[in-house]
Amino acid sequence: MTVILGALALALAGCGTRGGGTNVVAPNANGFYKIGNPYRIDGAWYYPAVNWSYDKTGIASWYGADFDGKYTANGERFDMNALTGANPTLPMPSIVEVTNLDNGRSIQLRINDRGPYARNRVLDVSRRAAQLLGFETAGTAHVRVRLLQQPTLQAQLLAQRNGGSDVEPPTQLAAAEPVTAINTQVLASPAGSPAPTPRPATAHLTLVTPAEAATPKVHLVKSPAVTGSKMYIQAGAFSRIENAENLKAKLARFGTVNVDTVRVNGASIYRVRIGPIATTTEADHVLSNVVSSGVTQARLAFDW
Repeated sequence: MTVILGALALALAGCGTRGGGTNVVAPNANGFYKIGNPYRIDGAWYYPAVNWSYDKTGIASWYGADFDGKYTANGERFDMNALTGANPTLPMPSIVEVTNLDNGRSIQLRINDRGPYARNRVLDVSRRAAQLLGFETAGTAHVRVRLLQQPTLQAQLLAQRNGGSDVEPPTQLAAAEPVTAINTQVLASPAGSPAPTPRPATAHLTLVTPAEAATPKVHLVKSPAVTGSKMYIQAGAFSRIENAENLKAKLARFGTVNVDTVRVNGASIYRVRIGPIATTTEADHVLSNVVSSGVTQARLAFDW
């Protein structure tokens, strides 16, 4: 059954961006610990792995009613009003902090699904998470996703009790992470909808001390300020400036194209970039057009 679920998780993609929702019987409806094998979607390879330093910026999208109540990639039932998300490579479950870099809002949520598979998107979140992060209407947002080691270890230890065939997670909790001072504010529910009760990362089990370690939290981040990030389409990077200039000419119809120089291991590398681009919606559109033109290595890039 585990093999069947893994295949379904790869084959399905909500709105073409994610996988894991299906109505087949899962091995454990409460969810289990899972990493998974490398897999390919639309020609791109993904390599699930334990990565305690995971800290990425990129585009987040959200999914909701079409998948509500269906099984996620690790056997839980998706609840669009819970604080959960999908990531292509992080072990399940993982607890991550997600910050909307456009407005500073930050939440912690539980990764229990696979996806998204649109180019350079790093996260799909539940509808409720999108509401709290402030991008439900826009559909996408520029976010930072940071893995939280101690609550992740605790959530994985509890999920392991439910079964699963993957390599066992570490058996010792990490030392407590440094606590940074932030101002918090409870965000109200959208008009006309009931206020959901935040669900513990492992609601089906009694958490070991400290109980708060695996409970998603909602914050409105006040410090540090989130400013100065710029978004680009990086179409290529070359050791010869002639190649960069040729690509720049090819891409001129897609917007403002620049060739900039960076030093890598003592050598000059010439990057071809379109932008900066103001919105994630525009970035998605431009990137899709660039890839369709034959520049398949193009991706989103961010400068701070």
